[in-house]
Amino acid sequence: MSTTFEDITQDVLSREDIVRYIKDSPGELGIETRERVEAYLEELRTTQRYSIYRTLKHPLYPILRKIERYGENLSTVKTATRAGRVIYASNHRSHIDYLIEPLALDDNGIRPPIIAAGINLFGGPLGLLHRHVTGAIPIRRNTKDPVYLITLKAYVAELLHRHDLFFYPEGGRSYSGELKGPKTGFLKAALQGKHPNVVIVPTAVSYDLVLEDHVLAHQGIKRRQRPFRHELAEMVRYAVGYKSRVYVTFGQPITTDSIDPDSRRAVLNLAHTIMNEIGNLYKVLPTALIATAMRPSISKRNLQNNANMLIDTLGSAGANMGVSNGEEAIELAVEALESRGIVVVERGHFRVRDRNVLKYYARSLEHLLKPQSSRKN
Repeated sequence: MSTTFEDITQDVLSREDIVRYIKDSPGELGIETRERVEAYLEELRTTQRYSIYRTLKHPLYPILRKIERYGENLSTVKTATRAGRVIYASNHRSHIDYLIEPLALDDNGIRPPIIAAGINLFGGPLGLLHRHVTGAIPIRRNTKDPVYLITLKAYVAELLHRHDLFFYPEGGRSYSGELKGPKTGFLKAALQGKHPNVVIVPTAVSYDLVLEDHVLAHQGIKRRQRPFRHELAEMVRYAVGYKSRVYVTFGQPITTDSIDPDSRRAVLNLAHTIMNEIGNLYKVLPTALIATAMRPSISKRNLQNNANMLIDTLGSAGANMGVSNGEEAIELAVEALESRGIVVVERGHFRVRDRNVLKYYARSLEHLLKPQSSRKN
């Protein structure tokens, strides 16, 4: 028997923490609080029609055909989903992640999760897709409204009875290219549901080329929330001639039974553990490797030597390598970087053409090049 939104609403409103919170708001304030909880529940409302989502591969073909997707360690995920509920936690590189990562699961017959996405993505046609087909939750990332936070916590807890979940601990895409520190709000909400047999599966997504690389790199940091229609227009612009591979790599499940969801330190430590695992899973692809090995102007021989030294360093650290030697890295990366106007090849020398975008790719490997002792646990 399928569960309706009305069922979830009633279950949320019947939860002890929600009942107590409304009851503790006296008189008319209590009525107002209940109305606000109901309004936030309506905002969070999502429906997953995954059979329809599968058919969307066809209208989305113009962008999906530009991206070859590869899933890694999928047998681990299949085992985890058979045993209980799964919360996927992934780094966030591109708006394309929302399409690619669920498809990596669907391609292999793994049940679809509900995705937590920024509320800015819920305007226009994409918002309808998220809300009524893929089943995404619109999240207000920076609000401190206690009514919203307790409603979100309760809604996530009830969803977890019915669905697997997928979220981005960084809170948004990395504008600098580096792996960001975690935010704990959604993770804490999921843990406070105290469901048995829930595991967290660290997930890493890595592209040869990120579709909106120029947009992100030149902005550098996220200064303000921009309308998604503006970002979409820029993505369409940079989609001309775009072609990439993407690797979605799943890690070993992390159990949550021993985590106290009411302990800020325990949740934060878990979040750092998750991000460390994501960092270790991150696929080292030729573009990032060459971006790290590049100099303002360098010969092919020196570039190859630099790349080989990096490969040795990363391999010794146990990185998830997607390239085996410097010659292969140059062959696979330079044409792609040149097509995006990031590097240029002149008379046997490689020169940097767009330093900001090159650094954006190089920073994606910084966490792997730090001494193990300096990484946060």
